[in-house]
Amino acid sequence: MNNGIGGSTTQEALSRLSTMTAGFNAPSPQEYAQRIKRAIELMKEHNIDAIYLNAGTNMTYFTGTPWYASERLVGALLTNNGELTYIAPWFEESTLTEFMTIKAPVATWHEHESPYNVVVELAKNNDIEQLAIDESTAFFIVDGIKQAAHNHDYSLTFVNSKAVTAGCRMQKSDAELRLMQRAKDMTMEVHKAAASILTPGITTTQVSEFINLAHQAVGAKGSSFCIVLFGEATAYPHGVKEPQTLKSGDMVLIDTGCQLHGYNSDITRSYVFGEATEKQRMTWQHEKDAQLAGFNAAKIGVACEEVDIAARNYLTQQGYGPDYNVPGLPHRTGHGCGLDIHEWPYLVRGDKTLLAPGMCFSNEPMICIYGEFGVRLEDHFYMTTSGPKWFTEPAFAIDDPFGSAKT
Repeated sequence: MNNGIGGSTTQEALSRLSTMTAGFNAPSPQEYAQRIKRAIELMKEHNIDAIYLNAGTNMTYFTGTPWYASERLVGALLTNNGELTYIAPWFEESTLTEFMTIKAPVATWHEHESPYNVVVELAKNNDIEQLAIDESTAFFIVDGIKQAAHNHDYSLTFVNSKAVTAGCRMQKSDAELRLMQRAKDMTMEVHKAAASILTPGITTTQVSEFINLAHQAVGAKGSSFCIVLFGEATAYPHGVKEPQTLKSGDMVLIDTGCQLHGYNSDITRSYVFGEATEKQRMTWQHEKDAQLAGFNAAKIGVACEEVDIAARNYLTQQGYGPDYNVPGLPHRTGHGCGLDIHEWPYLVRGDKTLLAPGMCFSNEPMICIYGEFGVRLEDHFYMTTSGPKWFTEPAFAIDDPFGSAKT
């Protein structure tokens, strides 16, 4: 093998990697303060008195306080006059306080008590009538708050928080773009390393394990996810049940990413191990051209769906589909990305969100040929005032995916 595919042992490949995170710090307290300021503006614009942020990426985004969602309610209540209160079990208060970036009081509850009553008491004390609920909040929490309000004979109107959460998070700041760029740079180096260790007989499991180590070598905690597919399995977007063993002529599909201060990378490369057939070459080129068609359709003020339409129309012209039929593209062209690997808005028919500076997307109009192989080239781009800009350089060629021959 050549052009970056095969030729290295795992030890050699890992030895060429080094940490890439120096100088890339988490967002500052000032950044979080600006996010809260913007949230308050949107709450007032939409006549929302307060927003409940559940533990997870929304709470992290606005407060810089990371916590995991579980059966125990942990969250934060932010009012439209800027009052922030965390809500957590009493025994977690000290730990939660340690993790806070934006400091605020904690309203606590003991294990035998109802956390939903705590939320309602906060609402009453702040004269909240319209409460926006974090759209990622589990149903049992929403239902619990509703029941508690009913039991307290307190009238609360519940609305979706998307106008505030998505309204803030869809457009990334310069600080966010910098972290996302570095996370993607890290994963691109991991992709190159993974391609270099391919050899006949290696399994998808072995490659996935290597990729996790490689992500650690460049400074991440490991892979945030990893899909490795060989041969016919590459035709299925998220893989198949059983691992595969690599042989000459197989299409290889690797989709992986990591996190840097919570911000995600997500890059897919497809290429052939060995000599590509004419059909593999043609399909790969169609995929690359469809990705470019979508990219070229991304313009400030244009609806997100137009990117999907452009990529899908190109594939239809080449004889795929039509629409979601295979051989062809069975899913949307792309998704937003940030603290969540899939977040609003989406490059899909029906998403009328207008493209604006700071929006970030995957671009992955995969071609699936069930029973044979699939090709997915996934790179991300972000919108600037002058149009889209790639985070990572798109794949170069089917047998030189990283442009090794250019250097």
